[in-house]
Formats: sequence, C-alpha cells, structure tokens
Amino acid sequence: MKLRALDVSEVNSYIKRILNNDAVLYNLKVKGEISNFKIHSSKNVYLTLKDKASKINCVIFKNNYDGKLNLEDGVKVIANGYISVYERDGSYQLYIESIELDGVGNLYLEFMELKSKLEKEGLFNHEHKKPIPKIPENIGVITSETGAVIRDIINVIKRRYPKVNIKLYPVSVQGKNSSTEICEGIKFFNNDNNVDTIIVGRGGGSIEELWSFNQEIVAREIFNSNIPIISAVGHETDFTIADFVADMRAPTPSAAAEIATPKLDDLIYKLKSSKDRMDKALINQSKLDKNKLNNIYDRLNTIVKSYIIRDKIIQIDIIYDKITSEINDLAKLKKQSLDSSGSLLHSLSPLATLDRGYSIVQKDEVTINSIKKLEKEDSIQVKFKDGRVDCIIEKIKVKEV
Repeated sequence: MKLRALDVSEVNSYIKRILNNDAVLYNLKVKGEISNFKIHSSKNVYLTLKDKASKINCVIFKNNYDGKLNLEDGVKVIANGYISVYERDGSYQLYIESIELDGVGNLYLEFMELKSKLEKEGLFNHEHKKPIPKIPENIGVITSETGAVIRDIINVIKRRYPKVNIKLYPVSVQGKNSSTEICEGIKFFNNDNNVDTIIVGRGGGSIEELWSFNQEIVAREIFNSNIPIISAVGHETDFTIADFVADMRAPTPSAAAEIATPKLDDLIYKLKSSKDRMDKALINQSKLDKNKLNNIYDRLNTIVKSYIIRDKIIQIDIIYDKITSEINDLAKLKKQSLDSSGSLLHSLSPLATLDRGYSIVQKDEVTINSIKKLEKEDSIQVKFKDGRVDCIIEKIKVKEV
C-alpha cells in the first residue's frame, strides 16, 4: 500500500500530538542556565536554557512569569512545564509554567536521599498498602494530647460515626525524642491489636518542624505495622516520608478522620435504599459513563483551544516584530525622500539664486523683472545674499534689439 505524501503542516501537527500525549514531556522539570533572556512588549518571556552540551528554546507566557525572581542571562534555574511544537516554524520548545532558582537546603537533600532509598527498597509500592476498614470499631490516634489535631479528629469522628471508640497514644510531634515516641505508639497498638485503624498526625509547619515524620525509623515502623495506618501530617501541601509509606495519606487530620470512618446517616440510608439502588444500577452506570465522556470531551476541547490560542499568541508576537521592523524601514525611506525633496526645493528658491552671485531688484516690495516697470528717480531695493542696497534711478538704458 502506497502512502500519500503529507503536507508540512500535517507533519508538524502530527508531531505536536505525539509530544502532547507523552507522559514525560507533558510534565517535566528541566535544569539549566538562562541565556538570550528577553521580555517581549507583550509581556511574554522568551529565553534559552543551556548546559555544557546542549540548549533548548523556552517560552513563559505573561500569566506564568514571576518578575520577583529577577531572571537574567547566566542565572541557573529549574523550570517546570511541557514540550510542544510551534507548528508554523516546525520547532519544538519548552513551555514553562513555573520556574524556581536552582539550589536547595540540606534538609531537603536528606529528605530526597531517604525518599529515593526507601522507594528503591519498595516501601512505597502499592502492593504493600493495606485497605482501610470501612466500618471500624476502634481507631488509634498517635499525636500530641494538647494540640488541635486530636480535637479535630474527635469532632469529625463523633459527628460522622459516634459508635467508634477513639484511643489516643500521646507523643511529642517534634523535638529530639519525638520520632522514637511515634515508633513506640505504633508498636503499642500492634502489640495489643486493639484498634482497626491507626491515624498518625500533627499540624502543619516548616520542614524542620515536620522532620520527625521524615525519619527512617518512623518510616520502617509504619511499613512493618500490621494495622492499616493513615498519615495526616501537616497541611494539604506538606509531604513527608510517612505519607509515602503509610497505607493512606490524608491532606489534613480532619480529612484522616473522614477517611477512617463512614458517615452513620449514609450507612442507614444505604441499608434502606439497597433494593432501589440495585434496580437503578444499570441506568446510573450508563449516566455516569455518559457524564465521564462529556467531561473528557470538554477537557479535550479546552486543551485543544488552549494550544491553538498559545500558538496564536506567539504568532502575534512574531507579526508584531515584523510590522515594527517594516515601519522603521519605511520611516527611513520617507526621511531620505523628504531630505532629497528639501534639497531640490532649496535649489529652486530665490535664496539659492542669491547664493550663486545674482541679486533681486524690488520696488515697493514688488520684484521687478523688466526695465519697463521702472522710471527715472524711482526708489528701488537691490537684495544680495548677505544684505540689501537702497538706490535711486538716475538713468535708464533700454536694451537694443
């Protein structure tokens, strides 16, 4: 079967689709040194990231650019974004969505080193995750007895499922001995085997304040637990090693209480409506699939429009530069033409005639171009290039033909 020849635009469009569907290229981080840094008049930023062996062109749209970073040539950064093709030129580039200066603290390096080590050992693997009991009788909580965490957990659990028993093992959640106390709490509940689920948590804080939950001994104790553990350390944006090892990670302690317990009203409602739900299961599944398809279509439609708009923004920048250059060139040509016309007009003016050694005769401010317009005793003015002479006509001599 003979394949038809593709248009250049078809090739570029096909390559763009491949790049956009690549899981790595769609969300990656690139480290390098900035060169050719330029903020366009449109406020979009164009730059090149380079290392010792290579370079890549980059774009930061104005909505994603943080001017407080003071980016310039020579600055080393870590850029987060995606690779795509600018179809008009057939060139690929990195579309940067966020950027940060290169360089991290020692604690973060220790965090990443331990995370990599435990991940290689398989402590984060999904197959080791234990399911969280749906209807627990007893929940163990390992946290400070005086903090807001235990109060939030108690309030949420009592509101959702008051039938469950809450057992607190009080520990220090930061400080020298806190990691050891956390490990002892996990061992206590496992030895007594008197709870269905364990919640390990504390409130938010800096990486130093959360460091007890980044200790290797805590990670291994969580992994070795026979009882499912929910990690609820910090706020939604905080991540610790404990979060990766635990059977479930909750963004907040209150969310952990919700994960650990059902809602009693929901259970009662489900028992009463089980027959109706079975009858309507097929219809509901059909509606759900339809909604998912509609959502996928809307998302794809939005993504396609977004790519088109971003390409058009770059195209407008290029057109703007081209028009600006053409206007400047036209202005230069017009100035040259104006200078030439001015020189020509000057050569035709009476003043130019005076420069060549001629003079102008006037009578009563009227230029005289014939002797016939003058009479004896008339007062006349003779203009030269550098002045004027007032004269009285004493004699008139007519040119003989």
